[in-house]
Order: sequence, then structure tokens, then C-alpha cells
Amino acid sequence: MAHLTKERLEKDLRGMIAEILEVEPGTIDGDAGFVKDLGMDSMMALEILAGIEKKYRIVVPEDTLPKFTTLNKTVEIVLNIMINSMNDKFST
Repeated sequence: MAHLTKERLEKDLRGMIAEILEVEPGTIDGDAGFVKDLGMDSMMALEILAGIEKKYRIVVPEDTLPKFTTLNKTVEIVLNIMINSMNDKFST
């Protein structure tokens, strides 16, 4: 996971979300609403959450899931969790 950039994270998450939604990655706009615009249901959201936790070896608090409303917001949240996780590792 060394040298993970915001752009790379966005590309990876776009691919993961596209696979679960069964659409082409290029059709997912960063500000498109997962539920309203892309038709995501709660099971798909949980699958994305599990994929993020597994791929990036992070724990996403359950109360954070409702904040995953667009690709851009998801990227921002995951980056913040990763940064906080790294800070916690180095501060102990």
C-alpha cells in the first residue's frame, strides 16, 4: 500500500464499486449518489465496505457507512481513516 495516492484510491474504489454495481467504471461520476443515481442497495453498500476493509486493512466504523454517499465522499473518508490509522501506529 506504499505510495497510495488519492487518484489511485479513487480509481481502485471506482473499479470496486463498478464491479459490485455491474457497470463500467467510467459511468460512475464522482458526485453521483450511490443510492439515488446508481441504484445501490444496502447489501451492495456492505459488500463495498467489506471490500475496502479487506483491501486496505482498515476498520471502518459502522456509523460511517451512511456517509458513503458518493465516490468522492467515500475516497475522502477512506483517506482520513487511513491517515488516522497510520498516525495511531506511529504515536504508540
